Amino acid sequence: MAAIESFDNIYLDLSREHGKCRFAENGLGWKPAGGGDTFTLDQSNIGGAQWSRAARGYEVKILQRNSGVIQLDGFQHEDYERLGKIFKSWYSTNLENKEHSLRGWNWGKAEFGKAELTFNVQNRPAFEVPYSEISNTNLAGRNEIAVEFSLGDGGKANGQNGATAGKGRKAAAGRDQLTEMRFYIPGTTTRKEAEGEDAGSDADEEEKNAVTLFYDTLIEKAEIGETAGDTIATFLDVLHLTPRGRFDIDMYDASFRLRGKTYDYKIQYEAIKKFMVLPKPDDTHFMLCIGLDPPLRQGQTRYPFIVMQFKQDEEVTLDLNLSEEELNGKYKDKLQPHYEQPLHQVVAYIFKGLANKKITAPAKDFTTHRQQYGIKCSIKASEGFLYCLEKAFMFVPKPATYISYEQTQSITFSRVSGAVSALSTFDITVHMKSGAGSSQFSNINREDLKALEDFFKLKGLRVKNEIDEETTLMAAALRDEDMASSDEEVVGAKADRGSADEDEESVDEDFRASSESDVAEEYDSNHESDGSGSAESDVDNQVDDEDEDEDMEDEEEEQEKPPKKKKKTG
Repeated sequence: MAAIESFDNIYLDLSREHGKCRFAENGLGWKPAGGGDTFTLDQSNIGGAQWSRAARGYEVKILQRNSGVIQLDGFQHEDYERLGKIFKSWYSTNLENKEHSLRGWNWGKAEFGKAELTFNVQNRPAFEVPYSEISNTNLAGRNEIAVEFSLGDGGKANGQNGATAGKGRKAAAGRDQLTEMRFYIPGTTTRKEAEGEDAGSDADEEEKNAVTLFYDTLIEKAEIGETAGDTIATFLDVLHLTPRGRFDIDMYDASFRLRGKTYDYKIQYEAIKKFMVLPKPDDTHFMLCIGLDPPLRQGQTRYPFIVMQFKQDEEVTLDLNLSEEELNGKYKDKLQPHYEQPLHQVVAYIFKGLANKKITAPAKDFTTHRQQYGIKCSIKASEGFLYCLEKAFMFVPKPATYISYEQTQSITFSRVSGAVSALSTFDITVHMKSGAGSSQFSNINREDLKALEDFFKLKGLRVKNEIDEETTLMAAALRDEDMASSDEEVVGAKADRGSADEDEESVDEDFRASSESDVAEEYDSNHESDGSGSAESDVDNQVDDEDEDEDMEDEEEEQEKPPKKKKKTG
């Protein structure tokens, strides 16, 4: 056997780029073909190896002694014997040939190994999930558990465990990635049955609810939760408006954790992009708004902002769980050892010190007619408060909406036509640049119109006031109506009779007035004569007409006389 065995076109941990893999007696190494960092693994850290079919041919899965998993994909079928000799001769490990289940069943048995969670169907693995790729887990129902996977990108994703380097490294390599998986686990079981061969001798044999035992074991194996000793500060039963519920807040060195009755969230401080302290217009509460990228996920729902609510007069006394060396070194001028202040201020100061984020407050140049910073309004059917910050709009609590002034094309003031409250309220429509859509904030008090318009002009934003335009048009319309009514009074009782007026004024161009000769020519049988006998016919016609008139008058008189009563005969 040669001193070095090389294999080309090998992919490390689902990487996008292939490289060259070399095996030597003291370990192995992989280098990408296009250049970059070289990965090496010492011989003493190789605890086991498996051979199986994979996406790009055949895969060698190396189980490290420190609970890590290394995947090398892209081998050919004829490489099996060659690799088997390498692992047996140099690393004293057998290359186990492992066949996967191809039945496609979605029910089976989950087993917790040393480095990964395996889902078996008829004693064959259907798939494996390395613990290093699991970011969080929650009990999603009575017998249901949700397992969330890291989003990669160097651990900037929500839920990356700071203690484990490279969380999400494999997931980030693919074009698409799985973000959540759910298991339905009914019945009861013991810890020994759940962990299988990897269960310790001291494993508890007491039967427990299977889904709860799965949850507890996964948290321990995947190192999702830190120990209580690592907690710098804890705040209990804090009201959250988004996502809705009450959560305990555990603050650690690199992350903080929200622990609720149903859901737990672990969030890196690196994911915090914005931090705002917003006074509620009721003068009794403060809201702390944390902007996250990537957003918090709860099933299919994403929450780009976390909104907490605190009472203004709620005081707290707190000592941080930090040594003097840490306070004078890493957290110098950032944190204090002791706090005795309102609760919302203490939470804000600790977040600022640990996350190293600037606290944003509402702009001082704008207040409502009640001298408040928040404007009561609504987005569609959701009521909330709109805040004008120095560089953006912020609507809370739900749906939490952040709009930067730099992304704003123009702002339109308008009134809802036909609404009962149209005279006392108005709407604001914020149009985005580059055709990115618009957002409308409705039912704003009319008394805040002037202050908002002045503030937007101060910030250099384009403003279109359709309310003033409507008022001007209405006034002009009313003046026209008054003038029209006065004109009608001068004309008098003449009313619009439709086409009747047109008949009096217009002339029918198709009608031609006929002369007397035309009429004679049409009705007179002797129309070719020179007019003889016409006088006699006129006299006769006149006599006939007079007789007819007398007969008609007699008939009308008879109709007007009442009928005669009949005499009774005895």
